[in-house]
Amino acid sequence: MTPEAKVEYWLDIAEYDLETAVAMQKSGRYLYTVFTCQQALEKLLKAIHIQQKGDEAPRTHNLLHLFRLLNLPQRVDYLQTMTNLNTYYLEGRYPAYKQKLSQLLDKKTAQTFLDETKEIFQWLKSQLLLNKP
Repeated sequence: MTPEAKVEYWLDIAEYDLETAVAMQKSGRYLYTVFTCQQALEKLLKAIHIQQKGDEAPRTHNLLHLFRLLNLPQRVDYLQTMTNLNTYYLEGRYPAYKQKLSQLLDKKTAQTFLDETKEIFQWLKSQLLLNKP
């Protein structure tokens, strides 16, 4: 797969994840709203990494680590949201941990995460498009 095709692949699944976050919010599944917000940003950051570096994105789920690897303006206002979203990455988590995380989220909190993710997503996507060869 060419680097351009890889960028498109990551962008497509990032957009799908953001749409999924919206659907999860509408259905009241707030933990999965926030989890798919984290996933959407992770995948978009990986698309930008491939575009900028020309190689595979690192195998990490840490949004801050991915963000700091990129040649992007350092948006300090987005760092706290990314830090908070890192908490909600779920792969391999035990059910009790998921239940504990779920108790931290209500409709309003999940909506705040979703709104902030949409803002960051649009900004990152604009950076991806600006840097297109």
